[in-house]
Amino acid sequence: MNKLLLKDDDSNLFEDVYTHVKESAGKLGSSGTALFIIHHDKIVTESYFGKQSNAKHARDVKADTQFHIASVRKSYIGYAAAYAIHNGYFSIDDPIRRFVEDSNSPAYEGVTIRHLLTHTHGLLIADGKLVSEYKPGESWAYRGPSIELLTTIIKKTTGKSVADIVKEQVFDPVDFQSTEWLKMSQPHSKIANTIRDKDNIFWTETDVVDGSGMNMYVSAKDLALWGYLHLTEGKWGGKQIIPREIIQMATSIQTPDPSLPIHKNGFLWFVKDKNHTFNQIGDIVPKGSYQLLGYTNVALLIIPEENVVAVRMFNRYGSTEGYDYLKDIRSFGDTVYKCSIKEVERNNGR
Repeated sequence: MNKLLLKDDDSNLFEDVYTHVKESAGKLGSSGTALFIIHHDKIVTESYFGKQSNAKHARDVKADTQFHIASVRKSYIGYAAAYAIHNGYFSIDDPIRRFVEDSNSPAYEGVTIRHLLTHTHGLLIADGKLVSEYKPGESWAYRGPSIELLTTIIKKTTGKSVADIVKEQVFDPVDFQSTEWLKMSQPHSKIANTIRDKDNIFWTETDVVDGSGMNMYVSAKDLALWGYLHLTEGKWGGKQIIPREIIQMATSIQTPDPSLPIHKNGFLWFVKDKNHTFNQIGDIVPKGSYQLLGYTNVALLIIPEENVVAVRMFNRYGSTEGYDYLKDIRSFGDTVYKCSIKEVERNNGR
């Protein structure tokens, strides 16, 4: 644990966030939940409630409970891509045809690394074939092919998998204890069971642990500390353990044409720019904040302007009928921001 991270005895200012997360857990039907907030180098909220599953004698959710983080894992892929670019393995605007085996496919025409990282590539699997949905850079769509391509290109150029890179560069130096790509055939007692509808078509199981699969499990504390490393731009315990340029690259807007009314992305991170009806980040959350949201409703939000990192964890894959996930996640961010402002006001009044 970073020596700069101290427990704040007066954490009730973030009570509204706790209430918000607990209410969301009820709406979702999550059996267990965790909330972890860091503000001005202090842990202001660390809460665990519920059970790791709906089983009769299920383990309580604890500090070491690991949740399926779904698409939030893309923050680690984005880091690996930034690491590769920073170290000269490829450039952000390199055409991906340089790195793929089926380079003659017309779908790859004009697609660059930047397009893959910002969901502006236009690639789509239709009837089992890779096709182009729109001209690269001219629109935005959240499609799967980009992640497989990115992880493959990273491994081909660096000789290391995404998992290898983050373990070597971050996990080992910081000593993360509860972060892993889990072999789904070998779960352990600290894993929260992922509650899901039996007919959910998005659920996959894999034993691949190279960082390319949707099988990453992380504790609330480890995920918050991962976010804190981004907030400090790579500093840990007063030392620059990650080059600042890597973090800045990954968390600043990299969308080819930022003037388009589409989601703005860094390296897979959603970055706040202007308010739109489709935004996942709250309306009052300041520009420059960034976030990732997973299909398990796990969220990692970083608000640099207020020096805050907020993590919420649920074990519900998908959502219940009538649950408005966009309204809920925006409200979560706005509540975190309002509470961080309250703490500033309290400190200024001392």
